[in-house]
Amino acid sequence: MRFRNIYLIGACISLAMLVLDFVLFFNFSEPGWPTVRWFYPWFIISVIISGVHPLIDFLKEMNYQKRVEEKFVDFSRDLESSVKSGITIPSAIIQASQKDYSELSPFIKKLANQIKMGIPIHKALVTFAQNTNNSMIRRSIAIVIEAEASGGDIDNVLKSVTDAMVSIKKLKEERKSGTYGQIVQGYIVYFVFIGIMLILQLKLFPQLAKAGASIGDTGMNLLGSSGAAQAVNLDNVFFVLVMIQGFFAGLMIGKFSEGRLKSGIIHSIVLCTMAALAVTTAKGGI
Repeated sequence: MRFRNIYLIGACISLAMLVLDFVLFFNFSEPGWPTVRWFYPWFIISVIISGVHPLIDFLKEMNYQKRVEEKFVDFSRDLESSVKSGITIPSAIIQASQKDYSELSPFIKKLANQIKMGIPIHKALVTFAQNTNNSMIRRSIAIVIEAEASGGDIDNVLKSVTDAMVSIKKLKEERKSGTYGQIVQGYIVYFVFIGIMLILQLKLFPQLAKAGASIGDTGMNLLGSSGAAQAVNLDNVFFVLVMIQGFFAGLMIGKFSEGRLKSGIIHSIVLCTMAALAVTTAKGGI
C-alpha cells in the first residue's frame, strides 16, 4: 500500500470535524470535560473518516493478493504442462506470457521480457517473486529455483508445487467456510454483551443508587460511599471492559477465519470502533 492523496483529504476532513466538534460540543466552562452529549460520537466519527480509505485499500490489497495467488496456480499448471511436453522453462514462460492471467499478467510479461533480454532465469524468477510481494509465490519460486539448481526433475517439482498451492488454497477456503458461523456468532455475542452493559449502566445501577439513597446507610454501603461517584467509576470500568472484549474477540475471529493475527486486528478495530460509537451515542459520553 502506498500513500494516496485521498488519505490526505480524509485527514483534512477529519481534522475539520474535530475542530467543529470542540467548537460546538465542548464545554469550556469546565476545562477538560466535554459535557455536551454529542461530543464523543462526533469525535469517533471524525476518527473513522480519517481511517476509512486506508482500511478500504488494505482490504482491497488482501483481495488482490488472493487473486494473484489464484492466477499463479494457473500459471504454474501451464508451466508444468509445457515442461512435460519438452519445452524448457524460459521458453515455457515466454509462451505463457501471451496468455491472460488477469492481475498476474504484468508480472509475467516483465518476467518474459527479462528472459528475452538474457537475464539469468534464476535472477528473473527472484525479481518476479519480489515484484508480486506475495509470500506464497516467493516460497514457491524458491523451491523451483533450488530444485533446478540441484538437478531435480523440474516437471515433478512444478507439479508438487502446484498441488501444494491448490491444497493450501482449498484448506483456507474450507477453514473460512467452516468458521463463518463462529464469526457471525462472535459478532452477535459481542453486541449482546454491549447491550447488557448499557442496560446495567442506564437502567439497573441508577435504580440501585436510588434504592440505596432511600434506605440509608445500608444501601449506600452496597454502592460505596457515594452512589453518584461509584456510577462514574463503573462507567469507566465498563467502557474499558467493552474495549478489551472487542479487541480480543476481533483477534480470535481473525485467527479462526484467516489464520493470521493481521486479519484479527482489522476485526478488532471494527468491533472496538462500533462499540465505542454505540456506547457514547447511547450514554452521551464514556
